[in-house]
Amino acid sequence: MIMENYLPLAYLNAWEYCPRRFYLEYVLGEMADNEHIILGRYLHRNIDEEGTIQEGDTRIHRHQWVWSDRHQVTGIIDAVEERAGQLIPIEYKKGRMGNHLNDHFQLCAAGLCLEERTGKAIAYGEIFYHANRRRQKVEFTPQLKTATEQAIQAAHQAVHQVMPAPIEHPKKCQACSLQGICLPLEVKQLRRQETEV
Repeated sequence: MIMENYLPLAYLNAWEYCPRRFYLEYVLGEMADNEHIILGRYLHRNIDEEGTIQEGDTRIHRHQWVWSDRHQVTGIIDAVEERAGQLIPIEYKKGRMGNHLNDHFQLCAAGLCLEERTGKAIAYGEIFYHANRRRQKVEFTPQLKTATEQAIQAAHQAVHQVMPAPIEHPKKCQACSLQGICLPLEVKQLRRQETEV
């Protein structure tokens, strides 16, 4: 099995956050650190250790590699918990709990991989948000699965297209580690000047 064209799950997260960021990172290989990236890496230092542990009646498989041949995605799930015969993919995130579709898509794609690999239905996953110190349950509804599958297809297609324009979302741009490479304000200004000529 050759996986060189399989989309890493983390890049699906980048796609939903911002298609331009996805293109810069995945297609062009641009990477940069900021305080969010460094803190996230620091918080993951214990999670990234492979192994299986037992906590009460829950078995936790940490740092699990999964893939889907159907969707051509692959990646590492932070953890997969076995509880009462159910498999539950778990992701750990630095930020605050909210309606982060990029996190939901990444988790749902991991669930799709688990379903394909195990033949079991994966009903939901959970995201632990460090800033809240709580988990958010994410139901893998038919709507979320469809939206995730569409995002996977769109990301695969974007690889063969021109780089997308900057998004119109100043808050996302401000928090983005690639702001100095992407130059969203400068690109928008240049495009405005081109249309004025």
